[in-house]
Amino acid sequence: MFDRIDTLRMASSLTAHAAERQKLVARNVANADTPGFRALDLAGFAQTYRGQPASAMRASRPGHLTGAGWDGVARSVDAGGQPAPNGNTVSLEEEMFRSAAAKRQFDLSLAVTKSALSLVRTSLGRRS
Repeated sequence: MFDRIDTLRMASSLTAHAAERQKLVARNVANADTPGFRALDLAGFAQTYRGQPASAMRASRPGHLTGAGWDGVARSVDAGGQPAPNGNTVSLEEEMFRSAAAKRQFDLSLAVTKSALSLVRTSLGRRS
């Protein structure tokens, strides 16, 4: 039922995007001293979210196209940055900023979900 409400679907997609971005940040930090490691990041949520009508195709198997929303496929891009002498491009300061941005995305998706569910409860006559 809730997957048909576009606001909740978008909030769920934003949560998945923030989680994937946090995974990439953790991988970058873990490889901060690995020679030749290139830092990765995700493209912005607005660039990767594919908003389609609710009547779009649905996936019947994991390999099929999902139809709407952020499909969870990691669209990682090279985060750039100045390489160190060993070829590593991870900057711990930039990773801290990316981690904070992912947390803000997650907090936003949580606030939108709470608000939308509150509206649904109100429309059903239950306010608790």
